[in-house]
Amino acid sequence: MKELRIRVLTGVFVVAGILSWAGARLWNSVGTLPSVPLAAPLALTLIAAILLATALSLRARLKAQRERQPDAKGVDPMMAARAVVFGQASALVAALVAGMYAGTGVFLLESLDNPARRDQAVYAGFSVLAGIGIIAAAIFLERVCRLPEDDEHGGPGATPAA
Repeated sequence: MKELRIRVLTGVFVVAGILSWAGARLWNSVGTLPSVPLAAPLALTLIAAILLATALSLRARLKAQRERQPDAKGVDPMMAARAVVFGQASALVAALVAGMYAGTGVFLLESLDNPARRDQAVYAGFSVLAGIGIIAAAIFLERVCRLPEDDEHGGPGATPAA
């Protein structure tokens, strides 16, 4: 399994932000720009919390397993792999969503004198921060589930010695 690349996540964020900014300008010139929902930063924060809780739980269980504690609950490798895939998928989607809200937020910065637009810009800003939180939690989860041999053989995806 390949690691998340910060460059890919940054690229997705930037492209989504530019397209969202251009789309917001176009949409606003044709009609009324759709609002940024208050639930957006809340939902993203919830996902970040779930990823962080999963990472902390797995880290504690792996530590107990490594230290051979008698009551240690083992970690199923498939469960850890599923958690990493969930984290990677969440990070990619969060980069896309955060980029979209960042582009919309930048567009909304032009009209902060309007109270409704100011509120929308704040919601967009919190959504971007929550998206970055998801990315950070996903990277932490990925690091927790890294196999020891990944470090010894030059990282994940390295070809095994024949």
